[in-house]
Amino acid sequence: MKRLLTIALITAASVANAQNTSKQEVAPELVEQRETLKKEITTDYLALKNNLLISDSVAVTANAKGLADALAKFKFKKLTLDQMNLSTTTRKEIIDLANEIAATKNINKQRKAFATLSVKFWNIAAKLKPMDLPLYQQVCPMTGEIWLSDSKEIKNPYYPKNMLTCGEVKASL
Repeated sequence: MKRLLTIALITAASVANAQNTSKQEVAPELVEQRETLKKEITTDYLALKNNLLISDSVAVTANAKGLADALAKFKFKKLTLDQMNLSTTTRKEIIDLANEIAATKNINKQRKAFATLSVKFWNIAAKLKPMDLPLYQQVCPMTGEIWLSDSKEIKNPYYPKNMLTCGEVKASL
């Protein structure tokens, strides 16, 4: 009986050790994959904004589709149930808005949907932002519309011909 108990304890310890070892080996790879996905999401958002600056509705369509696809793959971690529900709902709303942008080539409709998308994106940006990339929330004081940028320099994606530099940095991550 003692021998059986000893074997059971040794086996349990070996299994626990193997699980800990595999977690330690896998964790850095998973962290790297998650950071890569965060970079993809943020890059797609920023490319969308930058293509609105140059009024390239075809490129905006492609960026919006990329953003929707990348966000669909993203899973939130380390949130309370309420935070998880709110973040998941917001992500779905952003995906729907990105798909709305992708469904039209009308630059004015794209900009209008982007305004709503940007507000929602900012609400969960802290969870989506890669560790090595600063994000700045910028706002046009004349319209109140916001957008995110990786630079403090103001380039207004809503009115690039008339008010390119109209705006200010309101917050940063």
